[in-house]
Amino acid sequence: MAVHIRLARYGSKKNPFYRVVVTDQRSPRDGRFLETIGTFDPSKNPGKLDLKADRLAYWQGVGALPTDTVANLLRRRAREAGASA
Repeated sequence: MAVHIRLARYGSKKNPFYRVVVTDQRSPRDGRFLETIGTFDPSKNPGKLDLKADRLAYWQGVGALPTDTVANLLRRRAREAGASA
């Protein structure tokens, strides 16, 4: 069973809101998931990403792979944290 960290879309039409979820890769985008580890709100400028860092580290430690979009969000978050520190 391959486990992925990806976005599940919530919100209304033309007003997206995403949850960052850990799921089996075979599940549909908004289907079953193992755990919700955060949220992403793209309507904020820049988009606001809130994550449970300990749970993200745990899931990556046991082999969960982020999708390309989530990996880009994580890189951007790390870059912003490095710039502000």
